[in-house]
Amino acid sequence: MNVVLPHLLNPVLLILLVMSVAALTIAIAKLWQFATLELGNLRPLRAALDAYLAERPSEALALLSRTQNPAATILAQAIRGQCRELPAGMVREEINRSSEDVLESLRSGCRALEMIASLAPLLGLLGTVLGMIEAFRQLEQAGMDVNPAVLSGGIWVALLTTAAGLGVAIPVVAVLNWLERRIDRFAHGMTNIVTRVFTPDLTQDPVQPDQHQVLQPQPPTP
Repeated sequence: MNVVLPHLLNPVLLILLVMSVAALTIAIAKLWQFATLELGNLRPLRAALDAYLAERPSEALALLSRTQNPAATILAQAIRGQCRELPAGMVREEINRSSEDVLESLRSGCRALEMIASLAPLLGLLGTVLGMIEAFRQLEQAGMDVNPAVLSGGIWVALLTTAAGLGVAIPVVAVLNWLERRIDRFAHGMTNIVTRVFTPDLTQDPVQPDQHQVLQPQPPTP
């Protein structure tokens, strides 16, 4: 134990420990953010959109004010712009800017998780290479009096950093992919709902003219 402990406290393992704590902190913060903002709950937005399409904009805005979902602010901007009869291009530009701000806020921290997931295996490999170098240096110093236990002990301690690096990277990659999937689903739902404020409902069948109606011929122009 006294021989192994100094190896377990090498700088590479300490760096990996700090990175794992940072990744855990970021993951918990993102989960709390997503839960607080109710990203997965788009029902109030759909209800507000139905109210707006039914020409009840005041009711739609009231529904949007009761939810913490950031897409509600974007949808409210679109409804207010349409009610004030502002140019559609200007309203869309402002909505795109606000949407980018919301998505950038949701993606904060994901870049750090991506960096940790990329660097952890490389740091583990670096620790293994350095450990193997030290193990073979000790083997060279031993000369003819080689103790296989010393060599094998040095090798497993060296490989420990690779295992630690993979142990940090694998869960971070899984969490990062899950977070990015949630953000992509939210962005798709937000775009789908907000766009319907500006576009007609193309799912409805067009009104067909009465087949029994006889068109009256137009009198010739003199």
